[in-house]
Amino acid sequence: MFRFLKPLTATALLMALAAPVQAQSTITIVNPYAAGGGTDTVARLIAERMQRELGKNVIVENVVGGGSTIANERVARSTPDGSMVLINHVALLAAPSLFTNLRYDTKTAFEPVGLVNNAPMLLVGRKTLPGKDQKEMVAWIKEQGAKANFAHGGVGTNSHLCAVMIGNVLGFRPTVAPYRGSGPAIADLLASQIDLLCDQATNALPQVQAGALNGIAVTSKTRLEQLPDVPTTAEVGMPEVGYTMWHGLYVAKGTPKATVDALNAALRKAVSDPGVREKLKQLGTVPFPDDQMSPDAHAKLFESDLPRVAKLVESSGVKASEAK
Repeated sequence: MFRFLKPLTATALLMALAAPVQAQSTITIVNPYAAGGGTDTVARLIAERMQRELGKNVIVENVVGGGSTIANERVARSTPDGSMVLINHVALLAAPSLFTNLRYDTKTAFEPVGLVNNAPMLLVGRKTLPGKDQKEMVAWIKEQGAKANFAHGGVGTNSHLCAVMIGNVLGFRPTVAPYRGSGPAIADLLASQIDLLCDQATNALPQVQAGALNGIAVTSKTRLEQLPDVPTTAEVGMPEVGYTMWHGLYVAKGTPKATVDALNAALRKAVSDPGVREKLKQLGTVPFPDDQMSPDAHAKLFESDLPRVAKLVESSGVKASEAK
């Protein structure tokens, strides 16, 4: 005589999947960028909610430097048990084209956990930037060429490659100034020490809303609901500038599939939380659709974006060097 078991509820399933990470008292999300930046904001949003799902402390640690390679290596060389998780964006994909001394293979060192969120970039300028409207500001940038300086949050980051793309379209190689994250870059932009920054909307949006920076253009096909007066790049004469950034979570290669699945399930719960979704919306970014949040979907996007990023790095003129 056979007995049929009742299907597991979503909560019971999550608890079963989470069993492999229960031995860890703390899970650390390693953020390669400075506190206060867009990646830091997203990391702390999801950490709090994932902590509730996993029943363990989930903390965010800022491990800054080396164009994110220090943080990348730390996770790549960590014990593959799910206790250390990397959050990163395009900088992880750009590192092989930028640095000659990587002690990990970007293609094989990580297990993708899942995609977190995606957002357009926002081109912003110092408050004193010449021009009575956004089209005139873009005309000023084109006229200045390499004399206009762009801040960025590190070589190979979204803010760096977005500046490169804008320069490619406007016909010059931009002068760039690296910072240890977009938070410090924005601080100098607010002080008019630098001209421009093409930053993820999660970080630059509040400053534009407050009137502290000029919102010049958003790198998407439609305007942001939160910034209805900021035109798209197409509207200001740069239709070729289309740039969407995304965050993903990673663990060391060899982490058991059950552990990866547990972290992925907690991530899905985090980004489906109404409070988290609303906060992300306020920052001009959205979670990935549920059907694009699996580890396999993440791996496919990672693989397809690697050659695209490599070409953009090549066009920047940056020569590969040692990460410091």
